[in-house]
Amino acid sequence: MSFIELKNVSKSFGEGDAATHVLKNISLSVEEGEFLVVLGFSGTGKTTLINLIAELELPDRGEVLFKGAPVTGPGPDRGLVFQSYALMPWLTVEGNIALAVEAVHGKKTKDERAAIVANCIKMVGLSHAVDRRPAELSGGMRQRVAVARALAMQPEVLLMDEPLSALDALTRANVASEIEAIWEADRRTAILITNDVDEALVLADRIVCLNPDGTLGETFKVDLARPRDRSAMNEDPQFMHLRAAVTSYLMDVGIQGKAEETRRLPDVTPRHAMPKAYADASAAQGFADERYLQFSQLHKIYPTPKGPLTVVEDFNLTMKKGEFISLIGHSGCGKSTVLTMTAGLNAISKGAIKLDGVHVEGADPERAVVFQSPNLFPWLTAKENVAIGVDKVYPKATQAERQEVVEYYLERVGLADSMDKPASDMSNGMRQRVGIARAFALSPKLLLLDEPFGMLDSLTRWELQEVLMEVWSRTNVTAVCVTHDVDEAILLADRVVMMTNGPRATIGKITEVKLPRPRTRKALLDHPDYYHYRQEVLDFLEEYEHGAHKKDAA
Repeated sequence: MSFIELKNVSKSFGEGDAATHVLKNISLSVEEGEFLVVLGFSGTGKTTLINLIAELELPDRGEVLFKGAPVTGPGPDRGLVFQSYALMPWLTVEGNIALAVEAVHGKKTKDERAAIVANCIKMVGLSHAVDRRPAELSGGMRQRVAVARALAMQPEVLLMDEPLSALDALTRANVASEIEAIWEADRRTAILITNDVDEALVLADRIVCLNPDGTLGETFKVDLARPRDRSAMNEDPQFMHLRAAVTSYLMDVGIQGKAEETRRLPDVTPRHAMPKAYADASAAQGFADERYLQFSQLHKIYPTPKGPLTVVEDFNLTMKKGEFISLIGHSGCGKSTVLTMTAGLNAISKGAIKLDGVHVEGADPERAVVFQSPNLFPWLTAKENVAIGVDKVYPKATQAERQEVVEYYLERVGLADSMDKPASDMSNGMRQRVGIARAFALSPKLLLLDEPFGMLDSLTRWELQEVLMEVWSRTNVTAVCVTHDVDEAILLADRVVMMTNGPRATIGKITEVKLPRPRTRKALLDHPDYYHYRQEVLDFLEEYEHGAHKKDAA
């Protein structure tokens, strides 16, 4: 008998023709003590599935069984951890966990309840923070409180709905490792919803994929030895094979084919295009390609009550025209500071940045920026949002020619059928597509990307990375992308530039990525050199993981 079983479960929202069919005929069994991970794109019904198991939702058809009996409602036998922490802000760590213990274990003695609270706090590594309130905790610590609170209920099943998605990459990896250690201690049945393939491979005994149409997809058994170390796994052939198989499956079922080209760019010149005489002179001196973008002794210093704080120090880098650089490092290392100085949005304290032989001073359309949030006007359509920049950059073009530029790039990013949709009606992924189209439509000399996919789920991020690469391959615009995602950095870049931790952050290492272009994620996973590049970046990040440089701390 299965511990948890779903039999032909279907769930829809709405009625009649307006109904949205989220899950269709799901049949799934979970064994006692198993760690199951449900993986899929946003909108595939993952949260609905876990809500049905928790009995927060009722199926339209089919049934959910727990230990052979129909589930009749929420209960303490199923502990829930959500994406948001939902902690009581006026209570301490101990108080938040004790609240759950009181509700579930009210019949136990005071000492027994206190022992449960203390044990769960110890399990998630928060013994040093028992008296702190949520406002005094980092995001990772708050999520650990949520995990401890669920464990304190002593449930038979631990249900986790994307509990780590709001955390930065390093914290997310660390908390995932802690969850594995907690699960390993007593092998409690666990079900995790996620969109992160690496997270799934670190935690799962078995991975079940949900397809975009709400049906159950392929299942992957994960036989990797425990405990699982992310860095060590990177060199494990079995991990590489599984990672490639899961990635390929999800991309095949979830990523739409590229839009067919029906429009062509008009022959129009942006106002910041380099005059021919200047271009010829630069080429004659040999500077046009080899020293197109130069960072020289770049510093950023902020005044503070305790004196000047140097955030970035001695940042020196030279880029060729058409080169793509990924800038990576831990949070707070100054990546975005370098980018905003390059954009002219943040004053340079010392040193210089030169683009095409001219010093960067103030913002200019020749340097197009794509931020984590694309900052669209919500009442304007996709076409109107892109047109705002195009109208200024192509002053001599006709209205029809400018419209062709707008529509060409919106088509390239997969929005051919949504050009007239208001930004307010778009998903985060669609809005970011508009932001990418707007940046390319400016025909910039330099494209700057500041964690452009950081707010998106992992699988949507994959899709837009492919979109970005496809459009970039047509323009070969010089580009700098700030990211915390190792795979993204390697996929996009000709060189990965790694920054040391701040303050006084600078370039610590540069890795040249000699993988063939055009690139796709699926192709890279099959390339024999891919994991070597990945290990180089992972080793560097691990060296700086805990703030101080390990050699300095020794």
